[in-house]
Amino acid sequence: MAYIAYRSEREVPEENQVADHDNILRISRIHSKFMRQHYEMFIELMKKRSPLSRAQREMIAVVVSAVNTCHY
Repeated sequence: MAYIAYRSEREVPEENQVADHDNILRISRIHSKFMRQHYEMFIELMKKRSPLSRAQREMIAVVVSAVNTCHY
């Protein structure tokens, strides 16, 4: 498996900080502006109003991760 070194939170500009510490976001600290955008997209897709329930969205995410043999 490939290894990507994490950057510390101290290296992320304050305007790009996010209130989540999942591993996928920690990896995104390499490009902190992208990390902020990734986090905002996740919140929009998974937690905001949608024709799908939260459980349905989580199930879709699990299936996609399984198909992609993703550890997340």
